[in-house]
Amino acid sequence: MMYAERLMLETDAQGRLRSLPRLPPNRRFEAIFLAEDEERVKTVGLRHPHPDLVGSLTVLGDVMESAPLAAWDLPT
Repeated sequence: MMYAERLMLETDAQGRLRSLPRLPPNRRFEAIFLAEDEERVKTVGLRHPHPDLVGSLTVLGDVMESAPLAAWDLPT
């Protein structure tokens, strides 16, 4: 049976892998490489709220205390 595991690999200026992942011994792996678009990589973290929402919300107090911890469905 096969299962998928996502690994993000980075290359240096010469196209060599920066670091190799540790893999289980004595196993065979099939790799499919999908190159990310450079534009997508540059836009990570540049999110902005919709113009209709800008300035209309005010956060009062601790947002995480607004609901029980179990309700947030956070990974442990």
